[in-house]
Amino acid sequence: MNLEYFQLIDRIVAISLDDRTIRTEATVPLASTVFEGHFPGYPVLPGVLLIEAMAQTAGWLVIATTSFERMPFLMAVNDVKFRRFANPGERLALEAGLTHEGSGYAVTKARIEIDGKPVSDAEIRFRLMPFPSPEFRAHMDVMARRLELPLRALRDG
Repeated sequence: MNLEYFQLIDRIVAISLDDRTIRTEATVPLASTVFEGHFPGYPVLPGVLLIEAMAQTAGWLVIATTSFERMPFLMAVNDVKFRRFANPGERLALEAGLTHEGSGYAVTKARIEIDGKPVSDAEIRFRLMPFPSPEFRAHMDVMARRLELPLRALRDG
């Protein structure tokens, strides 16, 4: 995770366009300015950042499913549940599945686990729109490579 740059997943572990699922991972940093205020002497990853990590995971699934033709913009988060804290140094295992895509919208279900134990889950909805600029689209290609999204496998089917 690179909290200061809002990059909340480290790597795409697996993606299946047939099953419409994705798995990612992220390690909560040992130190971050975020922890100076959340909470002094008892650092935990804020719940809103857990939601963002699930949204980024689900978002990459949507981007891949739409063949990099549309960008998902967060529209709603429903039925979110937090079951435990995520502490510095812990590795998050994130999963998301696409439950609906059409008419310019996508609906996903996402969850986070640490060591096989549930941390958080939510339904995440996106508005799908064209990429706002060629530069932004190119940046997303760079990010996809950095996150190890298997672009060739996706493009070849």
